[in-house]
Amino acid sequence: MGTVGIIVNMMRELMNERFPIADNAFAELRILKVSSISGSSHGFKYSLALVIDGKCVLRYDNEAGKGDHRHRKGKETAYTFSTLQQLQVDFWNDVNKEFDK
Repeated sequence: MGTVGIIVNMMRELMNERFPIADNAFAELRILKVSSISGSSHGFKYSLALVIDGKCVLRYDNEAGKGDHRHRKGKETAYTFSTLQQLQVDFWNDVNKEFDK
């Protein structure tokens, strides 16, 4: 009879907040500390999203297997993760660009 192993990816929530931006818009930031995630070279799982009129118009995330990337204007592009602080700076800079139009 073989041995059955279970691998548990331990997660700890670091941030889970919603920030109102306008009557029709909000930003939602969720960051987890994880032991690992396929496709990323760091120990964080994140999703930072800007929602306007009920539609997600900007999102930074790192889905398992896809790695770090950004969704903006219907296009997905790679994102180079360096630190959690820089991730948030980059996200908020893009949020500001959406409202500077």
